[in-house]
Amino acid sequence: KVAIKGIERELICPACKELFTHPLILPCQHNVCHKCVKEILFAFEDSFADGGSESSNQSSPRIRISASSMDRLDRINRTGRKRNSLTPRSTLFPCPSCQRDIDLGERGINGLFRNFTLETIVERYRQAARAAIAIMCDFCKPPPQESTKSCLDCSASYCNECFKIHHPWGTMKAQHEYVGPTTNFRPKILMCPEHEMERVNMYCEICRRPVCHLCKLGGSHANHRVTTMNTAYKTLKEKLSKDIEYLISKESQVKAHITHLDLLLKETECNSERAKQEASQSFEKLYYVLEEKKSAALRAIETSKNIRLEKLQTQVEEYQGLLENNGLVGYAQEVLKETDPSCFVQTAKQLHVRIQKATESLKSFRPAAETTFEDFVVDTAKQEDALGDLSFHSNGLEIPEISEEQSRMYNKALVSWECPGKTDSADIYVLEYHKLNKEEESVTWHKTEVCGKSKVLSDLDDDSSYAFRVRGYKGSVCSPWSREVIMRTPPAPVFSFLFDDKCGYNNEHLQLNTRRTSVESRAGFSLLLGAERLQVGCYTTLDYIIGDTGIAKGKHFWAFSVEAYSYLVKVGVVPGNKIQKLFHNIPDLTSPRYEQDSGHDSGSEDAFLDSLQPCTLVTLGMKKFFIPDTPAAPKDPASRILPLPSCLGICLDCDRGRVGFYDASCMKCLYECEVDCSGLMYPVFALMGGAAVHLEEAVTAKHREYHDDI
Repeated sequence: KVAIKGIERELICPACKELFTHPLILPCQHNVCHKCVKEILFAFEDSFADGGSESSNQSSPRIRISASSMDRLDRINRTGRKRNSLTPRSTLFPCPSCQRDIDLGERGINGLFRNFTLETIVERYRQAARAAIAIMCDFCKPPPQESTKSCLDCSASYCNECFKIHHPWGTMKAQHEYVGPTTNFRPKILMCPEHEMERVNMYCEICRRPVCHLCKLGGSHANHRVTTMNTAYKTLKEKLSKDIEYLISKESQVKAHITHLDLLLKETECNSERAKQEASQSFEKLYYVLEEKKSAALRAIETSKNIRLEKLQTQVEEYQGLLENNGLVGYAQEVLKETDPSCFVQTAKQLHVRIQKATESLKSFRPAAETTFEDFVVDTAKQEDALGDLSFHSNGLEIPEISEEQSRMYNKALVSWECPGKTDSADIYVLEYHKLNKEEESVTWHKTEVCGKSKVLSDLDDDSSYAFRVRGYKGSVCSPWSREVIMRTPPAPVFSFLFDDKCGYNNEHLQLNTRRTSVESRAGFSLLLGAERLQVGCYTTLDYIIGDTGIAKGKHFWAFSVEAYSYLVKVGVVPGNKIQKLFHNIPDLTSPRYEQDSGHDSGSEDAFLDSLQPCTLVTLGMKKFFIPDTPAAPKDPASRILPLPSCLGICLDCDRGRVGFYDASCMKCLYECEVDCSGLMYPVFALMGGAAVHLEEAVTAKHREYHDDI
């Protein structure tokens, strides 16, 4: 006897939320109805075909794919698992119980076992729930009779008369095994789903599933540890029995936990009501403050209105008095009728002053009060932003910090952040950014949600500064905003190129990596070999290398880094018609015979040196950046030597004929000069001694903001 009434929860399919029907055992050991498995797989196939659209989720009224499952489907799409792949196709199934993507193998649903034990228990539960409902005979003519037995070999139910007819004595059918009336017909022998003609007789301890001898000999379980079915049966049954006995022995402890959980349920209800009340009180306070501010603002407007109306009304009355036979003019007309000089003079003096004021005000008419109320406009932009950020703040959530070392501004913006405690306590992050513009009075933040700790942004303007901030969310609780970090975009669109390994490339002195993004000078060994024949002087020369792509017009920017140990590196641009001059045997400028203080005329010497330079270059080396000695440069040589930035950039403006050299980490221009852009322009680099240059890598989709856990 089994206590059926209390196990309903274990008999419900996690997908359809109904009693199991032909349940299948997944590799994760969870059970799902056979029909539900097929419907979920069909829904996923439709989602793959439709690109994961929301409309594809409604293919079955019985099964609906959750948002988390659709997120996992999107990650599966991004991993590159394609339907027409040359590799053996493996079916992924989102388990509705453990929320993991389960690999069903090449056979898919056909490789799963039916859980006949669970079927039997479900059938017992159904019979207990519908004890008054009889199982009818499958072969009676209408009306059918109540069945008395079911044949396990025929998978049908019979009344007494039909059973005798279909199982006559002396035939093979008379040997069939029958039981009481049931709708659950299970096979007598469990067959292998991979080898349908073979019965399972072993148990794989690695995969935790029954297998046949062919699976062990040459199948997917060839190298797995297996045991006999009887041994596995005894072992698992013994373990299960012991665990059940232990749980039964701890019944009092379980009941105590249940009592404690009931108290927690009530406490949660009370605390939630208290939190609602406190939240309502907080908003009531805001309402009260707003109502007070509203009343004060309306009172101020009303007071100002009354004062202005009074002034204007007084002014109207004054001007009405200037009309004939009315007011001041009428009174003056009556005074003029006075014939006694002494009386007239006594009254006319004060009256004349009033008439003069009225005449002056008439000549320079101006209303006594303004009609507009521009001074009473309420600016609520900041308050609206603050109310938009209103949420539950928690001390448990750490404030994320934007890492300026890991963040980059190049062809796209890569913004990275981390938590001080190195723990990812937030479920999701919100990144906000806005362009710094002095002309705009109000700030408009652009918002984006991120699942990871970095985000790639591609919609930023060139030559602009942006402010970034981030906060973490865990449910409805959020952390305070991080410190704002300001980064500047490149002054022009990024120009992509590689080092040219053909045009003038000296593979004896220079070494390129396979991707042609890094070049290193290795001229030291050949210099030592040639030093035997040298007695005086130093005859080292620069080894040049150019970019493999030229620029004809427009404004472009590229960035690179120079190794700190580099002795001498020159960078700049070169016209296409002067490239050949770079690779000719140019006299060595570091040799003593070309000392600048040679006794010749310095002007002709400078002109000679300029003629030897077919390109525009600046000098780097020994962790320093050397500003060229030009009339516009500082006179003090020490002020022309700057620390070498970790990343340098070059901006070429062909339309204006100018080239600038930048500190690419903060996009600050270090030096700018004119350049002849009449022809095709190429990036150029020159190395001498031990030196290395690395082109800056573009920010691409590989900088993903989510973590793929498949």
